[in-house]
Amino acid sequence: MQLYSQEEFEKILEERDEVALLSIFDNLPNENIAQLINELEDEDLYQFVFNVIPEEHQPNVFEYIDIQIQLILTEELSKQTLGYVLNEMSPDDRTNLFEELPGNKVTQLISLLSNQERQVALSLLGYPEYSVGRLMTPDMISVKSYWTVQETLNYIRKVGEDKETLNVIYVIDDNNRLLDDIKTRDLLISELDLQINELMDHSFVALYAQDDQEVAVSTFKNVNKTALPVVNHKGELLGIVTIDDVLEVAQEENTEDIQKLGGVEVLEKPYLENSIPEILRKRGGWLVILFLGEMLTASTMGIFEEEIEKAVVLALFIPLIISSGGNTGSQAATLVIRAMALGELSPKDWWRVVKREVISGILLGILLGAIGFGRIAMWSLFSDIYGQHWFLVALTVGLSLVGVVLWGTLTGSTLPLVLKRVGFDPATSSAPFVATLIDVTGLVIYFGFAILLLSGTLL
Repeated sequence: MQLYSQEEFEKILEERDEVALLSIFDNLPNENIAQLINELEDEDLYQFVFNVIPEEHQPNVFEYIDIQIQLILTEELSKQTLGYVLNEMSPDDRTNLFEELPGNKVTQLISLLSNQERQVALSLLGYPEYSVGRLMTPDMISVKSYWTVQETLNYIRKVGEDKETLNVIYVIDDNNRLLDDIKTRDLLISELDLQINELMDHSFVALYAQDDQEVAVSTFKNVNKTALPVVNHKGELLGIVTIDDVLEVAQEENTEDIQKLGGVEVLEKPYLENSIPEILRKRGGWLVILFLGEMLTASTMGIFEEEIEKAVVLALFIPLIISSGGNTGSQAATLVIRAMALGELSPKDWWRVVKREVISGILLGILLGAIGFGRIAMWSLFSDIYGQHWFLVALTVGLSLVGVVLWGTLTGSTLPLVLKRVGFDPATSSAPFVATLIDVTGLVIYFGFAILLLSGTLL
């Protein structure tokens, strides 16, 4: 195996030395070749490097290449090369590529497929976006229950080379309805004259093609499987979904949730591949909404302007009060949204959430309120900054913190549940949104306690 330094490799590319490049490819796995292409900085090299790859390896390498580079290659490769690659690709990976292309381009590429692959591609593209049907591949092994182990093993040897997985085979009846799944290991240790139905326990987990992809993610979390069968409403076996595709979906969903929690519209591309105008558009919308929300805070302070003029000391604690409420609300929202994403919570659990958050909110409020009260009391021992009515000021701040923290944790925990119940994404109740909402209401709570406790003294 000949090794090349980075400098030598760059020289090979600069000189377009196909022989030297091919010698590198001969000693690399397909995924490593794809990684090499992914790391190329010059887009003009994509086509050159890909065409040097031995033809029999091109489809597998193409599947490992980043989607953005795949899109470029669909424009640069010859029809012959592209047709061969598309026909030999896994149907699920091919579907992922088609989903990123405009309709006229998809039509053009589908015309390059064989009749059999064209039917598969059109079938997968016919399922709703983000459905399990878009993830599945028909490349699995299905056998009849009345076959013997010997017949099944012979069949696996005959057709198994190009299948997505050989770990599990699927048992169907004459109408293609799924009856069971059997581990290949069980076949290997069984008597050859046994029938498949003697190995069946009729215990299997299947996904429905119309299910949302989130269902596949949560199902894989609960079963120890590398692949799951996909059926239609009649129970007919359509294909399988593999764990690698589901992990990609889980990563995308987690990324979307994190971006929404930060008050950003979802980025369809990796961060560095988004243009500045696109970043501004994704971030600007939420910032405008949050800014308008914060304007309500200023309006609310205007309502209590008279109270602030009479007791300027109250203004000192406004940042303390509203930030405490916003922080606890953001905490609660983050915990609940994540629990919902993991399937630990659903809208029907709202009462259990409320009970827990009322207790948590009161205890956290008492903790922060005691600290706030103590801080004012301690300062009053050494100065007259809070005046002769420092105790009432301290009591106002302490009780306000209890109220605001309780309100914040209730709002932050229940808002995601409400959004989920009415069909919206809970992650849209992002931490900045919750904090802004509580800023406004926190002021009302604070000045409400001030009016109640300080009337006749400072007010």
